[in-house]
Amino acid sequence: MGKRETLPTIWEIPDDLWEQIHPVILELDPPKSTGRKRVHPRRILDGIIFRMRTGCQWNHLPRELGDDSTIHRTFQRWGELGVLERIWSMLIEECEELGGVEWQWQAADCALGKARLGGMQ
Repeated sequence: MGKRETLPTIWEIPDDLWEQIHPVILELDPPKSTGRKRVHPRRILDGIIFRMRTGCQWNHLPRELGDDSTIHRTFQRWGELGVLERIWSMLIEECEELGGVEWQWQAADCALGKARLGGMQ
């Protein structure tokens, strides 16, 4: 049997896309001048994408993506600061310019899981 070609992952941000996303993160969630140095935001975003694509629990993220608590905490902070919404808007705008958005029909894919601690009520 021949050697199989490896496919790129679906949760790692390509370099050209990261160059567009990184300034948004720096603007809305700049690093603090004091205290512990943050994990690189690209690694955090890769972890968030992995979590969203696979539907796994936060504490089941692969170790090579980083600390699950750090990724989850950053995800929550970015949600509150509007970082994720701004990135999404930027991506939609770029897809529209490329003719990749069909405004007449859209669907969202999601994975649902139980809230182990009850969630918000």
